[in-house]
Amino acid sequence: MDNIYVVIMAGGIGSRFWPMSSEEMPKQFLDILGCGRTLLQMTADRFAPVCPADHIWVVTSKKYAPIVRQQLPEIPEQNILKEPCRRNTAPCIAYVSWAIKAKDNNANIVITPSDHFVANPEEFQKSIRSCLKFSCETDSIVTIGIKPNHPETGYGYIEADLSYSSPTNSNIYRVDSFKEKPDLELAKQYIRESNYFWNAGIFIWNVNTIVNAFRV
Repeated sequence: MDNIYVVIMAGGIGSRFWPMSSEEMPKQFLDILGCGRTLLQMTADRFAPVCPADHIWVVTSKKYAPIVRQQLPEIPEQNILKEPCRRNTAPCIAYVSWAIKAKDNNANIVITPSDHFVANPEEFQKSIRSCLKFSCETDSIVTIGIKPNHPETGYGYIEADLSYSSPTNSNIYRVDSFKEKPDLELAKQYIRESNYFWNAGIFIWNVNTIVNAFRV
């Protein structure tokens, strides 16, 4: 598909990673792993095989826009959307979805955080392409769940209905609910029940699907 767009959400202040991360220089703009690339740059690198640089958009606060421009010079300046202040995620997504729709009425969009580390980029890209194909063909909103390997209280969780997978993609299941970050006992329960996944904060959809959802 040549109408794939990636939106990187890069407006957070990374307060949980203090003191390395600060409001002046949040963690997404830091070379946390000492590999010569910041988390933001690694995110853009990860999606380079999925879509061209001019189809990558970044949503950030106005104060961080110059940092984004410096770290991702290959992205057109008009693709850096600047919030005057930090708001909830939903208005940001609505804003960027309308902006992309104005350029491509049939855009297929991936929304992703800017601060992830992915150990196997090739497998990740394979999953993203599979989700894009599914969302395009079914007008579905798709999210990525990570199978937990320990009870984590720092992540939100996705409750999935594993009793029924999609007829066209056996790795895609219905989401029953999204759960806020649990306490330790509840996190242990989620692990035991096996149908809970860490919420990666990655969403995939066709632009018309999400625009219609916002209208409702």
